[in-house]
Amino acid sequence: MKFSDIPGHERVKERLRALVDSDQLPHALLVYGRSGIGKMMMARALARYIHCTDRHDGDSCGVCPACIQHNSLNHIDTHYSYPVLKPAGRMTVVSDDWNEQWREFLGQSRYMDFGEWLKLLDNVNGQPRMYVEESADIIRKLNFTSHTGRQIVIMWLPERMGEECANKMLKLIEEPLGDAMFIMVSNDAESILPTIFSRTQRIEMLRLSDDTVAEYVEEKYQLPHEDAVAIAHLADGSILQADYRVGNMDHQKEFLDLFMRLMRLAYQKKVSDLRVWANEVAALGREGSIDFLSYCLDQVRENFVYRLAIPKLNYLTVDENAFARNFYKFINERNVLTLTSRLEQTIKDIKANGNAKVIMFDFAVRVIMHLRQ
Repeated sequence: MKFSDIPGHERVKERLRALVDSDQLPHALLVYGRSGIGKMMMARALARYIHCTDRHDGDSCGVCPACIQHNSLNHIDTHYSYPVLKPAGRMTVVSDDWNEQWREFLGQSRYMDFGEWLKLLDNVNGQPRMYVEESADIIRKLNFTSHTGRQIVIMWLPERMGEECANKMLKLIEEPLGDAMFIMVSNDAESILPTIFSRTQRIEMLRLSDDTVAEYVEEKYQLPHEDAVAIAHLADGSILQADYRVGNMDHQKEFLDLFMRLMRLAYQKKVSDLRVWANEVAALGREGSIDFLSYCLDQVRENFVYRLAIPKLNYLTVDENAFARNFYKFINERNVLTLTSRLEQTIKDIKANGNAKVIMFDFAVRVIMHLRQ
């Protein structure tokens, strides 16, 4: 993994290069931000840049022995620490016990999809963590003499350290062993033990630009440009969210069909058909209904913006845009807030485990009144 392999984040790359080139690396660095933006790639590229013996053009060379070892995840002075599950009957467990799965994970999920990690751990409902013996295993590794002048521990999700592990890691960070350096990669920096957080040098990585995500989507999935732009906007700067939305495009088409039927039936005041519609949405289940209502929120807002006739402000797929050409006129300054508020309240009602059929039918009938405003 080289800096040049990572889309965007040029300022972060420049800052990390400067730390290495000026020999001002901290002993504990925290790279944090939302999931799916390339933080682990950045950590791996930094470790490789540190160890590379022939850096040039602001990046590692890719061909020296250190770079080759990093490519194969076999660099002798680079250690990984990550949350795992403790199998039944096991008293102790450390990251290396799941090394085979970890190597597979890094190979298939560059943006570190936590759901995929749970699948590799064979427990999608599990709560992986770093146990107390993890800190002891790290100390054991760091006590060996460095072969390159810098031992590096890349720790993924330090917020998942158990209390005992975190307290022992704190001591190790306060009193670092020789040339050891920790690069911590966090999706939720606020959940890290405050005393550890305060002792790190922190670099926040921000969301990717919509253009960067759209380019990724368009290239990977060969989607029309308009669809890629719409997905990128909804992904809010996260590649993982973009992947999720592409993977759920069939659901999105289903949601668009339900949304169009709702608005047409409400405008025609077909109450009995709206009851059938409400039952269909309720059949999606609690989470499915919430996802659909969230989709409706997006569509209401996008159709209101459509009135401005500024295409670059709209993020609609080709099919959504085809419907919006005629529908947008029904969303105006008199009803956009009431519709939005009603959708938000309906989501809250569903989350509170109310009767979904009753809630959705009540919502559908109220849409009749909102469209007439």
